[in-house]
Amino acid sequence: MKLTCLQENLNFGLQITGHLVNKNINLPILNNVLLEVKSGALKLSSTNLEIGISCEVRCKSDKEGTFTAEGKLISEYVNLLPNDQIEIELSDNDFLKLSCKNHQTKIKGIEASDFPVIPQIEKEKPYKVTAETIKKAISQVVFAASSSESRPEISGILLNFNKAEKGKLTLVGTDSYRLAERKLELAGENTDENEVIVPLKTLQELLRILGNIKDQASGAEELEIYLSDNQILFAIDSVELISRLVEGQYPDYKQIIPGQTKTSVIASTSELTKMIKTVALFSKTGIFDIEMVFDPSKGLILEATNTQIGESKSELDVEFTGEVNQTVLNYRYLLDGLGNMDADEVKISLVDNNIPCLIQPKENNDYLYLVMPIKQ
Repeated sequence: MKLTCLQENLNFGLQITGHLVNKNINLPILNNVLLEVKSGALKLSSTNLEIGISCEVRCKSDKEGTFTAEGKLISEYVNLLPNDQIEIELSDNDFLKLSCKNHQTKIKGIEASDFPVIPQIEKEKPYKVTAETIKKAISQVVFAASSSESRPEISGILLNFNKAEKGKLTLVGTDSYRLAERKLELAGENTDENEVIVPLKTLQELLRILGNIKDQASGAEELEIYLSDNQILFAIDSVELISRLVEGQYPDYKQIIPGQTKTSVIASTSELTKMIKTVALFSKTGIFDIEMVFDPSKGLILEATNTQIGESKSELDVEFTGEVNQTVLNYRYLLDGLGNMDADEVKISLVDNNIPCLIQPKENNDYLYLVMPIKQ
């Protein structure tokens, strides 16, 4: 194996793939990145056996071949090299020799035959979405998913293709205390209905990759999504991420979305956020409770009482519709939702203190956020 590659290109490929590797004592090969030189391109791959990432970068190949090197080490090393040509050659005694200007290094590796096979999906009938849109959509739902593995179906994100609404992809995340749902337009022509649960870590990796690609200004604007029975593949530009799917049935979350409302207010997102943070200083430790009182004559009143330190009360001018109402919510969940609204004004709707509080951007029905009340 022998090739020449720009530091910028190699660094990009290693940043995409190298992040997935971590210290695995039982299977040292999983700490490594696979390098494959073929047809004038260098393909870098990494896997943790649940997720696989590959990235192709341009190179001048003098001799084709494959080898693996420790991902963290080679990634950090290449990142520190000058922005110039890097020559890489595999020596006879299992070392990768890297040369760049006045830097020469040998990195010991493991033969590529020990590297796990990354599953492949047939690339037929992709679902297509705008990269920037899905990046935003994922960030608006991942925070609401459960971090516990005790209920695997809600430790992932539901991806609903065309099933809820034709021409739309719906993403849902919940931990049973709050729920976020985001709808976005599909850009491709695939109208097949599908519903899958994608592991949370997979979408967090995808978010990171989309961020890296944007930083590189590669110009890639569309993400393609391919499905098989138990795998999902995300492909953009020269980068592919493949992952297993979560088995099981996602909860029928639609039944907890209130179909009616008795009280609703429209408030400034920034003012409400600041007020919640102010009053929340006096919420009970570990409960994080804050009472929201909806009063037509006073607007929205926020209250918190902690017998150890004191109490706080604030009033916010809002656009009011409906009757007097109140609920008690976890202020951290409220702040999470407001931080992902991407709107200057939000609409808060309430039936009573036994039904989830619904929060949406004032002008947009493609995003909703539910918070379960705290029982007193």
